[in-house]
Amino acid sequence: MGFVADAALIHDDLVALRRRIHQHPERGRDLPQTQAAVLEALDGLPLEITTGAGLSSVVAVLRGDLHGPTVLLRGDMDGLPVLEDSGEPFASTTGTMHACGHDLHVAGLVGAARLLSARKAELAGNVVFMFQPAEEGPGGALPMIEEGVLEAAGTPVDAAFGIHVTGLEDKGLFFTKPGTSMAGANILRVTVHGKGGHGSSPWMSVDPVPVAAEIVGALQSYVTRRHSVFDPVVVTVGRLHAGTAFNVIPSTAEIDASVRTLSRETFEQVSVELPQLVQNIAAAHGCTADADFQQLYPVTVNDPEMWDHAKGVLAGLYGADRVAERPDPIMGSEDFSYVLERVPGCFIFLGARPDDVPAEGAPSNHSAKVRFDDSVLGEQAAALAELAVATMAKLSVPPTAEAVAV
Repeated sequence: MGFVADAALIHDDLVALRRRIHQHPERGRDLPQTQAAVLEALDGLPLEITTGAGLSSVVAVLRGDLHGPTVLLRGDMDGLPVLEDSGEPFASTTGTMHACGHDLHVAGLVGAARLLSARKAELAGNVVFMFQPAEEGPGGALPMIEEGVLEAAGTPVDAAFGIHVTGLEDKGLFFTKPGTSMAGANILRVTVHGKGGHGSSPWMSVDPVPVAAEIVGALQSYVTRRHSVFDPVVVTVGRLHAGTAFNVIPSTAEIDASVRTLSRETFEQVSVELPQLVQNIAAAHGCTADADFQQLYPVTVNDPEMWDHAKGVLAGLYGADRVAERPDPIMGSEDFSYVLERVPGCFIFLGARPDDVPAEGAPSNHSAKVRFDDSVLGEQAAALAELAVATMAKLSVPPTAEAVAV
């Protein structure tokens, strides 16, 4: 039997694991219950398992009986600070929710580990299973890299793949794009310093509130006038705070903004120019400003050759009509980007919208109402397993004489 048929045999186990995790979500880098569930699910498999020192990660290495390259497969494990309103009978009631489908990612990766472990004798290479906390923040991929996940098999990882479910797309559709597939995420934090006073006599103060308002407008003008529409920047002010009373001029005003970029060049530009813009506007009004620009996650970039390879693998499993290449990047962000900065690979989306949820108006990931159809779990597990085996075969093929000559 192939992986698709094998996955059907363990499908019910994966659904049960997913729903167990869904009922008990955890946030951030400390996920003791989720980690315990993963370790229990992997128990008995021929894996070398280590857990994180600074976070509740799980790294499992499967060594094939035949020599070959190493492929990393990743699933993130954390939830979001969302009070669930999905109506699912297994919904969380803790104020934390798996609103981005990470519970499916965990179960799907466990499924891939079971499928590949059953074929250990046939594997021409190694597989590293990366169970990662804190994708939603403050970030778990980089700490896992620093703790050695990319060298867990004893040699550097040669290729890496991740599959992420979405509640917006047709169930069973795999899609992404080559090159930049997701935006980089950054935070701009601003504090404008003025001089407080009485609201009846603003000329005796230095009011930071209108300065903050001008900065908010200038951020939008900056985006349209300093950046190409073909390499866009998205700036969203999510928090604006000043003052304590209607008739008091405060001494400070605060702005927090999300800044999304699609290239390293644009990131480097905004990281310098946005703080300058803020400080110059403040100075023009007799104020000062602290402007802190922080990178959260870099741009997620798929290796074009690996996406072309993955397309063929997925089409071979499920048919070409189940695989799509999207023309535009997604402006959301992913810390799997840190892995793809170091290893050629691909980050792929999988539609998981339930049949009873219409496409129009479907809740998106991160919504309190979003639901994911866990009937895709077997497909996710089989896809990851097949990608690992096919990539080992691809990377084991020696270059042709023509390629060497070139």
